[in-house]
Amino acid sequence: MPLPAVAVSQTPEQRFREYLASRSPPQRYTDQQRELVAHIFARHTHFDTDELLADLRAGKKRVSRATVYRTLGKLVDAGLLRRIEIGARTVYDHDYGYPWHEHLVCAVCKSMTEFTHEGIAEAVKAVAAAHGFHLDGYDLVANGTCSKCAAETAAKRRYVM
Repeated sequence: MPLPAVAVSQTPEQRFREYLASRSPPQRYTDQQRELVAHIFARHTHFDTDELLADLRAGKKRVSRATVYRTLGKLVDAGLLRRIEIGARTVYDHDYGYPWHEHLVCAVCKSMTEFTHEGIAEAVKAVAAAHGFHLDGYDLVANGTCSKCAAETAAKRRYVM
């Protein structure tokens, strides 16, 4: 079940332009950055840099690898994207316009399932408070096997006799 969008006062492009203008010195908003922002926020998917580059090339969009890496860092700093470390893989997720959420990651098919659970948020806040820790945020990535892959694995085991 997809997460519901949260009402925001600006489009991702407006928020990113505002972020760039607030830097010292102010940074330019380039055509390549515009292409990236439009492409990334046209749909809500998790992606890594290689997947984004392949998707851009398939769509005949010309954005350099260096620009992609720099812009992704700026989009994270601007609060538009969230960087999630899954082993050696770095995945990006929409942060702006969506509630804080956690992820279930399938070890077989690499699918990511988003979910929210108030109890988890409260537990993390309570643990941080008990340790006098000033919490800025957290990422919870639970690893395992999705139901589809588990069923396929079970079916294969039944026929291997």
